[in-house]
Amino acid sequence: GALLALNKPPGLPILGRPGDLSLDVLLPALRRRLGLDADLHVVKAPAREYSGLVLLSSCYHTTKKLQQFFTDARWRGQYPATYRAITVGVPAEVEGEISTGLSWQQQGDRAMVRGCQWAGGIGHTPGSAEGCALQVVPVPAPGRRSLARKDVKSTLTRYRVLSAVGGCALLQLQPRTAFPEQLQVHLTLLLCPALGDHKHSSRVGRVLGVPFFLSPESAPTHTQVLDEELLSRLGLSPRQLHHLPLHIHLQELVLP
Repeated sequence: GALLALNKPPGLPILGRPGDLSLDVLLPALRRRLGLDADLHVVKAPAREYSGLVLLSSCYHTTKKLQQFFTDARWRGQYPATYRAITVGVPAEVEGEISTGLSWQQQGDRAMVRGCQWAGGIGHTPGSAEGCALQVVPVPAPGRRSLARKDVKSTLTRYRVLSAVGGCALLQLQPRTAFPEQLQVHLTLLLCPALGDHKHSSRVGRVLGVPFFLSPESAPTHTQVLDEELLSRLGLSPRQLHHLPLHIHLQELVLP
């Protein structure tokens, strides 16, 4: 009917600045190629850095109905979106939940940034923080006031290890909340950052091969560090590492 599903490559944004390549810019050409009469709207899509399902609709009412369904499903404690991720490291438990507060924080400053509004989908950056040096940080025990002021949002992701080999794992991730970079931060709290995460993986340090969590203040962002064996298996040189894309993929969406 009105629905169309695409498989988005990593690195392609849904919305972009004028002149930039984005999915939104490509939609008119896609509509003409498919011979559709109506414009296409984005119902659900992964963040720029993720790959995976993009759900489009040529009916405005269908778009609004499905977007409301995804919001209501999360409020009911359901998991309408399922992701897959490859991690560097294997979680200690085969399955479980990661629950923490998340907040925007100005880099180099411990003070919380107030007034930033997050979008409805995971991975969208706050519109009011355009051009600001902000980072998403975990807040393990948020207070009631910070939650009420929306300085901090309680987040939850359910995970399950599907496979593990050579110190890496394939995980199923089901977020019950929506916050930018939620999945990347939650994976660092598992001490198993996503392969290709050049933004948060520096928060996982190692001493004698044992991983531990570093505070964002003491872990500046840098290209992900991988051991020589993994680099060899990936067929990459250290100089090529910064081109390695983030290995988080929107695998499945549940529709009413």
